[in-house]
Amino acid sequence: MAIPDFQTIMLPLLRFCGDGKEHTNKDAIECLAAEFRLTPEEKKALLPSGQQRIFDNRVAWSRAHMKMALLVENTRRGVFRITTRGQQVLKESPEKLNLAYLRRFSEYAINRLAQQQKDDDSGKEEISDAPEKKTPRELLDAAYMVLRETLAEELLSQLKAASPAFFEKVVIDVLVRMGYGGSVKDAGAAVVGKSGDEGIDGVIKEDRLGLDVIYVQAKRWATTVSRPEIQKFAGALQGKRARKGIFISTSDFSKSANEYVSSIESKIILIDGRQLVEFMIDFGVGVSSDGIYELKRLDSDYFEEG
Repeated sequence: MAIPDFQTIMLPLLRFCGDGKEHTNKDAIECLAAEFRLTPEEKKALLPSGQQRIFDNRVAWSRAHMKMALLVENTRRGVFRITTRGQQVLKESPEKLNLAYLRRFSEYAINRLAQQQKDDDSGKEEISDAPEKKTPRELLDAAYMVLRETLAEELLSQLKAASPAFFEKVVIDVLVRMGYGGSVKDAGAAVVGKSGDEGIDGVIKEDRLGLDVIYVQAKRWATTVSRPEIQKFAGALQGKRARKGIFISTSDFSKSANEYVSSIESKIILIDGRQLVEFMIDFGVGVSSDGIYELKRLDSDYFEEG
């Protein structure tokens, strides 16, 4: 089945700790994953940011909401148990447990008051059973990915419209930021101006010491790069007795081109336009920070007394 939303997890989670014993977050996640019959792939699925597993995140938020309603409590770091109120809720045998159910408790309502006031000020009527299926972390990650996707499209558009010389500069900057070529000056001297050498645009150091070299081909193309172009590049590498090469393009590569590089002895890495702009974002080339948001969590150790 699909990964359940965090509200669907609430009741099974409360039942899981209904024995009154202390339970770890890890045990809860494993037990609930089995109850929901999640596949290994579903259990390992990550949030868009890649920083946390989706199911783990939803279990954590399910527990956090129930804690605000005093249905469960933390006994120590990473360990929790059901409360007297939680036991009473289980005795009532509710068909489901969700945010609408939790709002009946004043302690939980207080924590939601700020959002309710915001809705009142904007003229919106609060809907108690609104389908709030995503956790705040999921919403934040999703928003981040939308912004990143938009930025990637803008970067790719700029690269396709740039001059060949500027495109070479971008390639140099990216490779140097990734740790290749030594300094920008060294890398620039190696790559720029070398175009036309039997399918090779230039040579760049693999590391600052220059223990090995990598041959580079950079093409600002609009059409798909096919196998013959990669074969030409591979042939040029053989002529130089080179073992490693990078073929960079603003477009993409055909299936046969990818299959070809997997079948030859020389190590050739194909970087398409999409991968190139992803590297630009990750290594800060052609982009600047527009805002930084630092996510923080409660430090349970700080509040331990005695």
